[in-house]
Amino acid sequence: MWAVRRGQLCRALWGSQAPAAFSRPRSAEPGSLPVPRCWSCGIPLPARGGQGLPRFCPACQALQPPESQPDLFRLMGCDRSFNISVQQLQQRFRSLQRSLHPDYFSQRPQKERDFSEQHSSLVNRAYQTLLSPLRRGLYLLELNGVELAKGTDSDIDVEFLKEIMEINETLAELNNEAKIEEIESFIEVKQEELTKDVSKAFERVLCFISDDLQEAKKLLAKMKYFENLEDKVKSKKNPS
Repeated sequence: MWAVRRGQLCRALWGSQAPAAFSRPRSAEPGSLPVPRCWSCGIPLPARGGQGLPRFCPACQALQPPESQPDLFRLMGCDRSFNISVQQLQQRFRSLQRSLHPDYFSQRPQKERDFSEQHSSLVNRAYQTLLSPLRRGLYLLELNGVELAKGTDSDIDVEFLKEIMEINETLAELNNEAKIEEIESFIEVKQEELTKDVSKAFERVLCFISDDLQEAKKLLAKMKYFENLEDKVKSKKNPS
């Protein structure tokens, strides 16, 4: 019964790309990386497909561990772009979570149950990262070797920082729900504007109009400031 269900899981994940039969690869060339092997039965594993899907052994169907540094866009079936289909992302998330749910592996060895939990956690992280425009943008910067500087405002213009400080001071003094909601709406509009600007900045890079990611970096830094304000608004509206 388990073998049948595992076969169904593999087909759900791999579709038509699932290997029909296992064929032993040639010996690795001297100096090349060692061929990965199944932790359960020990046979060499074929190369990962281009979709970044969780991998099952083609012989014993054992779930293999996740990649150490997976491409979250590839895992979630998205192009490596700031502009993604949220609907497609959500469908992919639900499909992977159903297929990798620990309940499916409750009768399997502890090692495989652990891998299932690791995959589920990774899929959750990938989904949350790509769903958020800010985290998606920061991840794109990271993939291109660019990170926001921590503990410095050197990339942010002074007028913007003054605006943020004024909003912070106003929020600290406010207890009027209507005024708090007014600020909340203002922040939402600003975030929407910044999201559009970030999208255009990444498009210019992808279209080779510009190879400089610094504009996207500055805009995302501003988005991060507004996200902090969003958190403070939520705290104001729902004090613990």
